[in-house]
Amino acid sequence: MSILLDRNTRLLVQGITGSEGSNHARLCKAYGTQVVAGVTPGREGQEVDGIPVYNTIDGAVKATGANASIIFVPAPFATDAIFEAADAGISLIVCITDGIPTWDMVQVRKYLFGKDVVLIGPNCPGIISPPEKAKAGIMPADSFMSGNVGLVSRSGTLLYEAAAQLTAQGIGQTTALGIGGDPIVGVSFVQILERFNQDPETRAMVLIGEIGGTAEQDAAEYIKGHVKKPVSAFIAGASAPAGRRMGHAGAIISGESATAASKFKALEAAGVATIRNPAEIGKVAAQMMGR
Repeated sequence: MSILLDRNTRLLVQGITGSEGSNHARLCKAYGTQVVAGVTPGREGQEVDGIPVYNTIDGAVKATGANASIIFVPAPFATDAIFEAADAGISLIVCITDGIPTWDMVQVRKYLFGKDVVLIGPNCPGIISPPEKAKAGIMPADSFMSGNVGLVSRSGTLLYEAAAQLTAQGIGQTTALGIGGDPIVGVSFVQILERFNQDPETRAMVLIGEIGGTAEQDAAEYIKGHVKKPVSAFIAGASAPAGRRMGHAGAIISGESATAASKFKALEAAGVATIRNPAEIGKVAAQMMGR
C-alpha cells in the first residue's frame, strides 16, 4: 500500500491559474489523482481543465472536501499559503515552491508544530504512489511503476533517476517522494522511513541523500534501531569542496558531519547497502531484493 497519498486523496492546487499550477494540475489529474479544486484569490468561478477555482482554501475545502494541497505560489507568498492550508484542515501539504527564505521556514515549522499536518518540501518534486495512481508533484510519471520499494530523496532529479533505474529492473515503488533540498524542510527522512517501515507492502527502501546537515545520520540511527527491511542509500556530493554550496541551498559542507564520507559511514554502521555510483542505484536495489 502507499503512504500519505492514495486514490482517496482529494487534492487542491494553490496557484492553479499560473502556468506551472495549471500544467501540473492537468498532469496530476491525467495520472488518476482526484484533483477537486484550485485556489487563486480573485479567480473564483473559473475552471482549469474542469477543476473549479476558489478564492480561498477554506471555501475550497468546504465545497469539495479537499484534504491535500500542492502549492505553486511564488516564494514571497508561499508561507502564507502553507498557513492558510493548515488552518483550513488540510492534512497533507506539498510545497513545490523554491526560494523560500530560511527564516520563513523557521516560522512555518513553529506554526505547524503539534498540528496534524504533514508538510513535504519546500523546493521539492512532491509525492507519487504508483499502485494508487495518485500524484501530487511534478515528477515524470512514466519513470515510476507499481511495486514494493519505498523511495525517498532530497533531490528531485535523483528521485526520477532512481525510479527510472528501479523500473528498468522491474522493481516498482509503493510511494516515492522528494523531501526537498532546503536547509529547513517539513517531513524528514526519519518520518518517511517510519511510515515505510510500518507499511506491510513496502518490502525494501531506497534513500537518496546529499551533503549538508545531518538528516542522513538521523536516518541511520532510526534504521539501526528499528528497521529490519533491506535499505540501500546513495549520497550525492562526495567530491564537493568544503564551504561551497552544490545545487540545493542545504547542500553545503559546514562541518565533518555534513560530508558524504560521514554520512556513508553512519549508514554502513546501520547495515545499509551504500552506493557510490549513482548509475548503480537500480542494480544494488535488485541485488538487495534477491533479483
